[in-house]
Amino acid sequence: MYVAVKGGERAIEQSWDLLARARRGDTRVPELTVTQIREQMRLAVARVMSEGALYDETLAALAIKQAAGDLVEAIFLLRAYRTTLPRLGTALPIDTVAMRLSRRICATFKDVPGGQTLGATYDYTQRLLDFALLAQDNARDDAPLASDAASPANTDASAPDARTAPVAFAVPPIDRTPRVTDILARDGLLERPPADDTDPEPHDLVHSPLFTPAPRTARLQNLARGDEGFLLALGYSTQRGYGNDHPFAGEIRIGQVAVEIVPEELGFAIDIGEITVTECQMVAQFGGNQHVAPQFTQGYGLAFGDNERKAMAMSLVERALRTQELGDAVTSPAQQQEFVLYHSDNVEASGFVQHLKLPHYVDFQAELALVRRLRAEHAAKHGAAHAHDITASAASVASAAPVAPDTDQNKEAA
Repeated sequence: MYVAVKGGERAIEQSWDLLARARRGDTRVPELTVTQIREQMRLAVARVMSEGALYDETLAALAIKQAAGDLVEAIFLLRAYRTTLPRLGTALPIDTVAMRLSRRICATFKDVPGGQTLGATYDYTQRLLDFALLAQDNARDDAPLASDAASPANTDASAPDARTAPVAFAVPPIDRTPRVTDILARDGLLERPPADDTDPEPHDLVHSPLFTPAPRTARLQNLARGDEGFLLALGYSTQRGYGNDHPFAGEIRIGQVAVEIVPEELGFAIDIGEITVTECQMVAQFGGNQHVAPQFTQGYGLAFGDNERKAMAMSLVERALRTQELGDAVTSPAQQQEFVLYHSDNVEASGFVQHLKLPHYVDFQAELALVRRLRAEHAAKHGAAHAHDITASAASVASAAPVAPDTDQNKEAA
């Protein structure tokens, strides 16, 4: 906290009040509700949930509203709240093959079992501003106020409330849709996971610190919570040649999956609900070595909600981080585990950057005294030589100056 600000606690409280006013904005404009953010800003909500490591659409929307749209701050708020929650149990791994698909695309095969579903995407839009949306806002501003519309004369008791009535969507049935990578694995063209039970217990970043080299489970957890922009830049770097990865989007799918737990008192799995996730599997060529034949390897990305860009960037970076374990040389930033994993968390990065705003009076005074002492020592050591250089330089300039011709006009001027 900014304890050294003049005025102390009173100044801080006034800062909070100013922050609340700035967040609210013009009071003549209807206030944005948490429900509106949750329903109409789903992509922002998905990012906050994923990087905040907590799946709760309402709380993510609340964090966005409280942070005035600053998503990194909203992620910080959600992450901080998450630390107060008790751990009631551990869910089973979600089965994305049984995903209730809303979007599924494959860039490696035209015809895939189960077909391709474009879904809701900006991929085919023209990226032109839609001024019709602005016209809707203007029309809404001209409409009667909510208090007038809710008066007894304007209220129909039998009519549903348009603000609270749920929107009906057709819910597709759950149908197991095999992954495209399963086709490659079936033909022996894609690396296979361990077939026995030697797979270690997944690393838990919440209770165990991160050390490098990190196991893949720790890397995946770290990247799932990593900053989208940071991962996007690193993934882009691998495509521009900083690494030997030339991946293909094997499959990207978005949909709802069931979450199951196994209570100790029951001993069998029960379904506790559904969550929306985005899954991406990148496949990249691997030349093989003396132990492994040439094949495709994969990078994996999974994020909460409709979060396609994050899942793709995550899968690109995840594949790059596997460089050393696949026997290749680490030559680029995206392949360096320590660099990527220790700098991908935007909450930690934001804290380190923004702490520079806090008072550093003592530290600066110490450095100021040090610089002054060094300057004095430099002047004492080089002062005489420096003065001699200045005198010699002045004499050289004078000797090099052009001589005016000896004319009557110059004589008169003299």
